[in-house]
Amino acid sequence: MARSVETLVVGGVIGDVLDMFTPASEFTVQCGSKKVTNGCDIKPSAAADKPHVQILGHPLSSNLYTLVMVDPDAPSPSEPRLREWLHWIVADIPEGHDATKGRELVAYMGPQPPTGIHRYILALFKQEGAMEGRIQVTDVRANFSTRRFAAQNRLGLPVAAVYFNSQREPAAKKR
Repeated sequence: MARSVETLVVGGVIGDVLDMFTPASEFTVQCGSKKVTNGCDIKPSAAADKPHVQILGHPLSSNLYTLVMVDPDAPSPSEPRLREWLHWIVADIPEGHDATKGRELVAYMGPQPPTGIHRYILALFKQEGAMEGRIQVTDVRANFSTRRFAAQNRLGLPVAAVYFNSQREPAAKKR
């Protein structure tokens, strides 16, 4: 993953969801066999299962991370009145490991864009320490705010982010 935020600015991720930040960590995201890069296209069916998220770094490090995945284009890019739709939160992910080693706070929900091309943003935040028992989560997925969540939980600015585009797949033709 590139350590530049330029594609995040061009894609409207910085502005719509995140504030400007300086990348300080790296992570990889893979949906099935496809590696996620900024602005790539991923079919909803390819992202139906949780993506494989790997935090790069030294496995013996004590650093912990929180991952937040949102769709800022719900229900449609032209009328995002449900911005942001929360898809996933995982906290306490150890550096050098994948998201399965963290604590899933909000269960994964795959992309289900009803209309238009939607952006799915995965933002990574470095924690000050273990979040166990002190992180505030919500049961409501509509109108989530990544900024507000990060502020409430003292996560600061993200240290990395990536996004992919997805749109509704045509229904299978019956024969």
